[in-house]
Amino acid sequence: MLKEICSIPWFHQQRIIDKCKGDAKKALFFVRKVIENSWGRDVLLNFLGTDLYERQAKALTNFSKTLPAPQSDLAQQTTKDPYVFNFLAMTEEYNERELEDALVANVTKFLVELGTGFAYMGRQYRLQVGEKEIFIDLLFYNTRIHAYCCVVLKTGSFEASHLGQLGLYVTAVNHQLKTEYDNPTIGLLICKDKDNIEAQYSLEAYNLPLGISQYELSKLIPKEIKSSLPSIEQIESTLEQLSENDEV
Repeated sequence: MLKEICSIPWFHQQRIIDKCKGDAKKALFFVRKVIENSWGRDVLLNFLGTDLYERQAKALTNFSKTLPAPQSDLAQQTTKDPYVFNFLAMTEEYNERELEDALVANVTKFLVELGTGFAYMGRQYRLQVGEKEIFIDLLFYNTRIHAYCCVVLKTGSFEASHLGQLGLYVTAVNHQLKTEYDNPTIGLLICKDKDNIEAQYSLEAYNLPLGISQYELSKLIPKEIKSSLPSIEQIESTLEQLSENDEV
């Protein structure tokens, strides 16, 4: 352990020691994350502040029954519960499309929160199923587990019917995108809250690898205030105009 600690920057050592006093396993967890993922100061501070150690691999899943070892363990390690979207500023009243828009607009930070290995493939990813079109909320590919990952976002509480929608997406990807070199596609439902017993019972009804997690937002902006704030486009336009005036 001492050799691993000495291999990371002094700043990182100090912050990990301060945060993980008396918990050697937790400290070693963060040291190894820094080494594996080349975390800079900001990323380390973010994950120290959002209790990554307590959240890592904690999603409710059926991976142990639907995936062979060690694939099931690797897939479980890619999950978190809850996911902390502290980089978003949503209004008090927001819908699933607005949440999706915000995550895609901050896709780099979203990928950091998802964890190592996730590559963004697209949003509202279109697939033809029979005579109908389906649109996957968010589609990723994880290079660590060599598998596609379908993500469904729900701004309300978990409902068992949500897994039916997610299962359709996973099956469609297995048929249309997955190759012989890919492992089975996994599905992840991220919702505002859930009853763990209901969620676990619901998962047991499926033979597809599915997981359920919650998400947290650090802050909500009152709708009336949000509407009075300038957009990024408006700010950029104003800065461009000021720059042009300075040149004149």
